[in-house]
This record gives sequence, structure tokens and C-alpha cells, in this order.
Amino acid sequence: MAVTVLTALLASSAGHTLGRGLLVTAAVLTGQLSIGWSNDLLDAARDRAVGRVDKPIARGVVSEGTVRAATAVALVACTVLSLACGVASGLVHLLLGVASGWAYNVWFKRSVLSPLPYAVAFAALPAVVTLALPAPVWPSTWVMVTGGLLGVGAHLLNALPDLADDEATGVHGLPQRLGARTVRWLAPVVLLAGTAVAAIGPGLDATGALLLGVCVALAGVAVLARGRLPFVAAIGIALVNVVALVARR
Repeated sequence: MAVTVLTALLASSAGHTLGRGLLVTAAVLTGQLSIGWSNDLLDAARDRAVGRVDKPIARGVVSEGTVRAATAVALVACTVLSLACGVASGLVHLLLGVASGWAYNVWFKRSVLSPLPYAVAFAALPAVVTLALPAPVWPSTWVMVTGGLLGVGAHLLNALPDLADDEATGVHGLPQRLGARTVRWLAPVVLLAGTAVAAIGPGLDATGALLLGVCVALAGVAVLARGRLPFVAAIGIALVNVVALVARR
């Protein structure tokens, strides 16, 4: 849902009408559903092995056949909605956004290159929005770089709670290879780099300096603190980056 909400915010800030903004957001939502459901299908055996109670297939609440059908419907809907946003926007979304998510599920999740699909998909998201405008335009380079770094940070943070289960079931992406200790400090550093790009990219001003200062402080907490606080601080940096993407573009 986080990617869908970010899309809605980007669409609003880009100047889309309500109807067009809803169309772009719906395209991204259906794409995310297809990615999430396909991931659940591919991971069903692994989720059962580690007792994932938050996964409906693993709990037996829904059958794999039902999820497979829902995934197909979501993918078809995503294709139709994406192309309705315009050929350029639709192709960027399908080939760089949705395809990256599926590629992660199928192979990259178990590779040292596991952050790559996240970087590509998040970097492409602003382009999906701006290319759907009546006068299509590519976003600024700094916007896409910030998005890519946000994606890598999101991947590291998303993997952190499940590292032990992933290791036990043979998932060896970059976070699993680095280990929890390294991921805890690497995630905020990557996200802070995104903040720096967002602060400096459009021209450093008082707002950019404030955002950067806040994130430097949060990164310090993330690296030096103990317990759950570092994770919360890293999430805080990610949220600031989202604000920067929406407000400073």
C-alpha cells in the first residue's frame, strides 16, 4: 500500500486532475497486487515451513488456485489501466515497475543483486506519474535518483524483520548475506543519501537544509541507538524522503 499512497501523492503534486490521478493510482495498485500475490504463491511452501501466520495461503485461509486467478486478473487490469494512462507511462510502469517486482519474486530475491529491482521500480515511479500528464514529461534526474535510493532503503528495511526465516529457507539476497547488524546501519545511510540528493538536486534552500538536518539526526540515532529505535529512525528518514519527493519536485 505504501507505493500506492506514494503514487497518489506524486499524482496530486504533479497537477493531475482527480480522475487522471485515480487512474494512475489504480494502475499502480493493481500492479502492486499482482506482485504481492505472486510473491505469496511463490513463497507458499517457505511460509508454511516457518509458520508465517500473516500469510493467508500458509494459514490455509485461501487456496493457491484462488490467489493464482486473482493474480492473473490483477495483472490484466494493470496492463489495461497502465496503457490507458498513455503509451509512455504505461510501458514505463509495466516494463520497469511491474516487471521489476515480478523479477524480484522469481529470481532477484535470492541474489546479491536483490536491491536492483527495488531501485529500478522506485526510480521509475515518478516517471510513470509525469508521463501520464496531458503534456508528458520526464521527471528531473534528482527525483529519479532519490526514488531509486528510497527503493534500496525500503528493500533493506523490509527484509530486516525476516532475515532469520529467510536464511532458514534458503533466501540469500543482499540483506541476508550482509546480516542484521550491517543492514541496520546501511539502510539509514542509503536513505540519508537519498535525502541529500533531494535537498541539493533542486537547489539547496532553507527547506532542503532543514530536511537534510533532520535526517542526519535520525541517521545518527539509527546507527548509534539500540533496540527498536534504529528501525524507527530509519523509517523516519524514509518518510522524510517521501515528503521531499512530493514537495520539492
